[in-house]
Amino acid sequence: MKVKSNGSGLIYPFLLFILLISLTFPLAIFSGENELDTNLINSIWDEVADRLSRREYSAALALCDTLPPEYARSTQVRIMRASIYNAAGRPVEARRIAESIISTERNNTEALMILADAALLENRDRDRRQFLDRVISIDPNHARALNDLANINLRNQNLRNAATYFDRALAAEPNNGEALVGRASVHRYNREPRNAERLLNQAISLYPNWARPFAERGRLYKGAGLYADAIEDFSEALRLDPENYWVLVDYGQTLMEVNQRQEALDLFNRAIKADSNIFMAYVYSAALKDEFGDYAGAEQDYLQLTRLRPDYYFGFEALGVIRMRNKQWALARDAFLEAYKQAPREYSYALLAAINWMRAGRQTDPRQFLAQVLRATPRDTVEHAMLRLFHDLNGDENVAILVENERNILKKSQMLFYLASYYDIRGSRTLSDRFYLLSQELDAVGSLEWQLNEIVLKERGIGLRIE
Repeated sequence: MKVKSNGSGLIYPFLLFILLISLTFPLAIFSGENELDTNLINSIWDEVADRLSRREYSAALALCDTLPPEYARSTQVRIMRASIYNAAGRPVEARRIAESIISTERNNTEALMILADAALLENRDRDRRQFLDRVISIDPNHARALNDLANINLRNQNLRNAATYFDRALAAEPNNGEALVGRASVHRYNREPRNAERLLNQAISLYPNWARPFAERGRLYKGAGLYADAIEDFSEALRLDPENYWVLVDYGQTLMEVNQRQEALDLFNRAIKADSNIFMAYVYSAALKDEFGDYAGAEQDYLQLTRLRPDYYFGFEALGVIRMRNKQWALARDAFLEAYKQAPREYSYALLAAINWMRAGRQTDPRQFLAQVLRATPRDTVEHAMLRLFHDLNGDENVAILVENERNILKKSQMLFYLASYYDIRGSRTLSDRFYLLSQELDAVGSLEWQLNEIVLKERGIGLRIE
């Protein structure tokens, strides 16, 4: 079963929040019971709350089994057990209990919310919406159902509907924290920062020990370029929730904006430890390790990134660069082939795959691959001419003239690098050095080819620049 995760180490954190809140209220279903039973039940209930706060779900469920039988059979306790199952990522057991309750209590909104939460965990979005709509039809002011519907619309960028549901939740419960933060998010997306800040300030005042409003206000300040304020809020959010994946990532991004790059890397590494199955932190950690010269660490992060998001072809691109630096030609070829597969109009990837293919074996090895690429490349382009050069292994003088006449500086710099690589592979060191230096002179900083060009020049000790 595929289960959703938000990166914080808890599958659906608001479920745990609801559980803990519900345990602070007495469940008065034993009117007339003796004081001994009441004390026993309260003691067990306190222990259940403690276990839940530690996310020890199996222990919490075991404690529920120690309740007196007549109490354990009550709807309230069965709802609680089902909620714990959902929080533990066990929706099948949760759904079984909730369906049993619905069979005799058709309009039990708590049981319907259990079913909605189970549907979320099982990625059954349509069923989840249907359960939430049923709750709203029974109780139009059910704040959590309204918030859930609002958040569904927010994730789908349907801001108008999201705002409507959050407003209905706030009309029902003006101090509802989830609705305050959610409505603030809509304001942020709609570029209404003052309204967003007002609601977040209210949420922080009401719930000073809740990390989420601090995190959301930090995102608001970050987007406005108020980095010092954002850092303060993210720091407080992390104090309250030290393993929150997205706060760690947002905080790290903010530190990068103020050039605290090592501190940012530390946060991205913490995010990876918090949840190693989300790809975003790897993007930044790999890039920073690459920048710091930790190529082995960067390679491992890029590898994990490509496993988690094979459609993110920039990961394969970066992997190819590192492997070229290490002269792992066959591995670099494979990385660029994968990048080209994901982005077939990026002819640079095809050329780099061919270059590494030639370095790894015979110069004619990539000919069949290049023939396929040529069929998909517009003929009257310098890219087609360069691909043809690597395919035919002749005609370099004509290609050199085309490159010389190219007016686009970025493209000209790129093609000079490929021309230099061609001569390098063909054994003409003098010509290759000449074209590597010509590519550098155009100063197309930031391009993939410029990066590779600088690696070659540094290795050869030519074209060195005084920083």
